[in-house]
Amino acid sequence: MTDSDAPDRKAANNFLRNLIAEQIASGEHQGEVVTRFPPEPNGYLHIGHAKSIWLNFGLAETFGGRCHLRFDDTNPGAENPEYVQAIQDDVQWLGYEWAGHVRYASDYFDELYGYAEHLIEAGLAYVDDQSAEQASASRGTLTEPGVNSPFRDRDVAENLDLFRRMRAGEFADGACVLRAKIDMAAGNMNLRDPVLYRIRRAAHHQTGDAWCIYPSYDFAHGQSDAIEGVTHSICTLEFEDHRPLYDWLIERLPVPSRPRQYEFSRLNINYTVTSKRRLKLLVDEGFVDGWDDPRMPTLCGIRRRGYTPTSIRRFCEMVGVSRADGVVDMAMVEHALRDDLNENAPRAMCVIDPLKLVITNLPDDHVEMLTAAGHPQREGFADRQLPFTREVWIEREDFREEANKKYKRLVLGKKVRLRNGYVLTADDVIKDTDGRITEVHCSYDPDTLGSDPADGVKPKGVIHWVSVSHGRRATVRLYDRLFAHETPGRGDTDFRDQINPDSLTVYEDCWIEPGAADAEPEAMFQFERVGYFVADRHDHTPDAPVFNRSVALRDTWARIEAAGA
Repeated sequence: MTDSDAPDRKAANNFLRNLIAEQIASGEHQGEVVTRFPPEPNGYLHIGHAKSIWLNFGLAETFGGRCHLRFDDTNPGAENPEYVQAIQDDVQWLGYEWAGHVRYASDYFDELYGYAEHLIEAGLAYVDDQSAEQASASRGTLTEPGVNSPFRDRDVAENLDLFRRMRAGEFADGACVLRAKIDMAAGNMNLRDPVLYRIRRAAHHQTGDAWCIYPSYDFAHGQSDAIEGVTHSICTLEFEDHRPLYDWLIERLPVPSRPRQYEFSRLNINYTVTSKRRLKLLVDEGFVDGWDDPRMPTLCGIRRRGYTPTSIRRFCEMVGVSRADGVVDMAMVEHALRDDLNENAPRAMCVIDPLKLVITNLPDDHVEMLTAAGHPQREGFADRQLPFTREVWIEREDFREEANKKYKRLVLGKKVRLRNGYVLTADDVIKDTDGRITEVHCSYDPDTLGSDPADGVKPKGVIHWVSVSHGRRATVRLYDRLFAHETPGRGDTDFRDQINPDSLTVYEDCWIEPGAADAEPEAMFQFERVGYFVADRHDHTPDAPVFNRSVALRDTWARIEAAGA
């Protein structure tokens, strides 16, 4: 992180932060605080993961400890090096650096295999030859106990032999598994002889074909924490029921440390889906243009949309950390972004739906450079030079031939001020054969730069504009929420049927002031009176500018919902 991010370096008060502080104060916790962020490399990270990244890295930072990035790569059929790199990029984009090298659960496959043999030798694990269907049927229900496998009482020697033959590749995929021997009548289903190893012939992105058996997440997770010296293994609440198994394994294995698991509520946001399966369907079925489509809740998607690391961290601070599940309003995410961009985005002018305005009392070759502030409230932003010429573009919606008193823009026979410029009076219009206005003819008052007209008649409003001859043509993409429903896919409704048909509108014939066109990809702007925009990180070039709307200037969805109610 940079010095400018200093306020965000201080973790918000939350029960985990308070817990660790109390542990340190009481002497219960001795030594360095070590956390970890353990994503599965089977897809792209989404905004829900941002909370876990912020929490794990932030807690380590708060207490002067370290946070590891460790990939839970125990399911090679679903994993991809592309996801591994994307996850690293996302963590660094958010402003965090992991301690030491990138770690993988597969780094510990030899140790994990040895731990499995240790359990077998202690009579705490066995090879089960039941089919998946038989094992599932014998597992019982929440109200009925399970039934012991007929292979549960194999002796140690036989189990060791079978497990080693599994490792040697003698059995077909699915022929057998290694299970912990715990309690088939346990009230917690996770303790009903859970699977520790299964056979899976699939090339692994880290180990190649060295293994044909892979540990389960539950077996690999806690032991990897212990090997790395993790002190606080922080998970979302769906893993609360897995904690007894986590502890059972840690207590019975010769691991080098004793980590403890803590749970917090996951981040749920309305108008959004964060299931990797659903997100993959959106990509595969062409509802969006890839994982980094700016409408996607993936971190690479919201980055391309124009969300900033500061805004995401600020949002996580606002949401806080608790053990109570709930749904956060998308408006809170958007508020955090507006708050950041309002302070830090330079201003520019862009006309989305252009209408030509001709200033008849200026010569054809008139070019006057007007000066505008880079930011109206903050110093440190360079002033902009705006070419003022005989012909300028204005928004089509900013002119009417007739209008009532509530309309604060340009009206035939009335005055308006060009932003950072002069006061104009609309005198006439030119229309095509279909009656559509193609030009508005105006006259300007040369004595009104920075002052009101001498006749005392003040302009009714201020409108933005761009020079016809000096402006730059641009493509502007207006993004909105991907889903029109607050809870996509709830009940029997297919979430794909609730996609917002107006989630993307593309304007190819927009005009921006010349300085904005030369911006680097991912440069942020407030297009005055229009919204907050970002130069697309992939498609934008000075010769062919492309800007994505990050968020509107105001929360339009609040008004839409209020109108609906």
